[in-house]
Amino acid sequence: MERKSGVLMHISSLFGDYSSGSFGAEAKYFIDFLKESGFSYWQMLPFCMVDEYNSPYKSFSAFSGNPFFIDLETLKNKGLLTAAELKAAEQKTPYACEFDRLREERFDLLKKAALRIKDRSAVEEFIAGNAYLEAFCRFMALKEANGGEDVAWNDWTVDTYDEDTYFAWKFTQYEFFTQWAEIKKYANERGIGLIGDIPIYVAQDSSDVWSRREMFKLDKNGMPTHVAGCSPDYFSEDGQMWGNPLYNWAEMKKDGYAWWCDRMRHMASMFDAVRIDHFRGFESYWSIPASAETAKAGKWVKGPGMPFVKAIKKAVGDTLIIAEDLGDITPEVYKMVKDSGLPGMRVFQFGFLGDDNSPHLPHNYPNNCVAYTGTHDNNTLLGYLWELDDDTREKMLCYVGHKGDWGLGWKSVIRSVLASHAGLVVMPIQDLLGYGRDTRLNVPGKADGNWSYRITKEQLDSIDREYYKKLNKMYAR
Repeated sequence: MERKSGVLMHISSLFGDYSSGSFGAEAKYFIDFLKESGFSYWQMLPFCMVDEYNSPYKSFSAFSGNPFFIDLETLKNKGLLTAAELKAAEQKTPYACEFDRLREERFDLLKKAALRIKDRSAVEEFIAGNAYLEAFCRFMALKEANGGEDVAWNDWTVDTYDEDTYFAWKFTQYEFFTQWAEIKKYANERGIGLIGDIPIYVAQDSSDVWSRREMFKLDKNGMPTHVAGCSPDYFSEDGQMWGNPLYNWAEMKKDGYAWWCDRMRHMASMFDAVRIDHFRGFESYWSIPASAETAKAGKWVKGPGMPFVKAIKKAVGDTLIIAEDLGDITPEVYKMVKDSGLPGMRVFQFGFLGDDNSPHLPHNYPNNCVAYTGTHDNNTLLGYLWELDDDTREKMLCYVGHKGDWGLGWKSVIRSVLASHAGLVVMPIQDLLGYGRDTRLNVPGKADGNWSYRITKEQLDSIDREYYKKLNKMYAR
């Protein structure tokens, strides 16, 4: 891998005036920041709609785009929204995503814009060319006809929908992908690559399960018999019970894993690299009885393995795939990742958990890996430093050669990771700012209070671009 570096920040965390980051001028401003600071990549979280806890890892569709990211100013410039409507949509706070308000108001506003379109042909042609998006739009229209987002498809009683609502969902997807294509073009023209993220599983209440039930392990009522999660680990002594239905891998194998290959091609059309979350689940996955109270009741079951990995690699060609190989890693998982040739992940914060020769220590990073100071699931570097016991903190600061105020030790961590042999190094935006735990994006196993962090323009501008440009140059990034 070429020596490069990047920044992890989801679109929702961008600054802006309308309750969430979007594909507007702010995204281009951030791309300019990356270029001026010597970075080469912008990594994001999944683009699909969020669940009831605001997580983008459990959505109504694996192929759809989150309407919250549609830039309202762009719609106003197209004559589809008024200045008064934008004024009414202005946020109450710039420091957090206003998820509740977005759920209550944003689709209705986008529907107004959709119904003002005089020529619908571009929208209709776009959706007609993507069967997965068409299924999602139909699913969402039926969902509204059956009582809204809180009513799962298993409980629907109505099989007709409002045509205006159906078209409005088509419009959101057309506008989402049209606006994103402009952002991608802007980034690539400036030498910035974009890294997308694929959740390994989909939600039970999704258009994916609704339209392709044979691909999942369900009972006769369409409910999962077993659900996904992970075994007890560093993040949770009870493990994590995600609740997603498990794939029927035997059925998927019959057509060469076509659904997954389509999913990967879809992502490859949007991004320059794709991270697959919980990659180890393709070797073995944690299967939990749907009736269980915690993930401790689960067991390991063999996954599709290398034939599957070869199929998805072939589907995307030269697009870089990043294998998230964290968690309970067995020799079998290690072998699958090695045989795949895909870069795995290393996380600095995992390097000081007791193993003096941990693969997460920078001196052990191979070139073929992506190294993180922390991920969206970790504390910030400053928060991590604050919560370490005194002995481990002293050991860690000694390792990175830091002297003086330990509260500035995050800077030495960044330098150490950039200096490592890892091909690609990625840092959350909070770590570039030296921010603490209060800006942490997600705490695994905790349902509420996650995903809402946002940066302001003033905070972004406070980052010393020249400092990071010099570091990137110094370590040939």
